[in-house]
Amino acid sequence: MSYIDDVPVTQEPTTAPPVKDITNDGFFPEVSMPAMRSAMRLDQTVTDDRLRPALVDAILAVNRLLSEWKAGQVAAGVQKLELVDAPKVDGESQFVALYRRAVYSFAKADMFEGYRDYDTTAGALTDKKNMEWMDQAPDVQRRNGHWAINDILGRQRVTVELI
Repeated sequence: MSYIDDVPVTQEPTTAPPVKDITNDGFFPEVSMPAMRSAMRLDQTVTDDRLRPALVDAILAVNRLLSEWKAGQVAAGVQKLELVDAPKVDGESQFVALYRRAVYSFAKADMFEGYRDYDTTAGALTDKKNMEWMDQAPDVQRRNGHWAINDILGRQRVTVELI
């Protein structure tokens, strides 16, 4: 306790606001949890404590998949993804938009899988279409993530199904 003019002064505990951005490696951009929630339509049933690890895992996966491409950019003197020469849409580099899409998609696939057991009882999901959707949703999100990565790498999109 501190004193001002012999009167005790209690200090309110200071709490730092929760960190909403996930820092990245310096080349790839930070990822905003609120922006991801908004873009991918995640409500508060997905807590920050569950979303953060999913986003961190997604960032690590996407960074790993783009590591050789990044090394080429850095070797060419480009220090940040947003500085890679690319067309801009809505004032933003297409590579930044695609990177974000890949991260968001992989994180959402992880969230879908983690929440499949949340309430998939017959009473909650009596409609067979809803069950089928829950089975396919993670794969759709992963496909979107891989397509975004392929777009960054300049590769063709390919979908293959086994018969």
